[in-house]
Amino acid sequence: MSNSLPETIRTRVRALCSTTRVGLYVGVGTFGAAVDTATLVFLVEITDLGTIVSKLLAWELGIAVIFVINEQWTFASYGEGGLRALWHRFMLSNVVRFGGLLVTLVVLSVLTGHFGVGLMLANVIGIGAGFFVNYICECLYTWQVYQDQR
Repeated sequence: MSNSLPETIRTRVRALCSTTRVGLYVGVGTFGAAVDTATLVFLVEITDLGTIVSKLLAWELGIAVIFVINEQWTFASYGEGGLRALWHRFMLSNVVRFGGLLVTLVVLSVLTGHFGVGLMLANVIGIGAGFFVNYICECLYTWQVYQDQR
């Protein structure tokens, strides 16, 4: 390893602090959250799947939409080319976002079950709480923004 640990940390922190990338990520995430929330409400209201199963399905649809837009826009110059690398990033995106999902599910369950907060508001708050985990993991692991551009 040619860089020292402090330099490696500085490089990654600088990569995370790109205001342009954060802005794009927030915009894409907001759209994905709208897809997630609309799907969640639709599934809860129209089916008998229940809140948790509906949330899991809504989450995966939101992840897929977010991934496609981030791949083409937010992180367009990062990551290796090719179908295999694309599939790897999609699968990794699902894995690293699992932490954000757990945060969202806990917040959603606690707010709706114990505090009587409405489903849509509780879901939006949960998504906001999971944002930081998702952003850091997507930048550092899925697209490795601290690496050379493709």
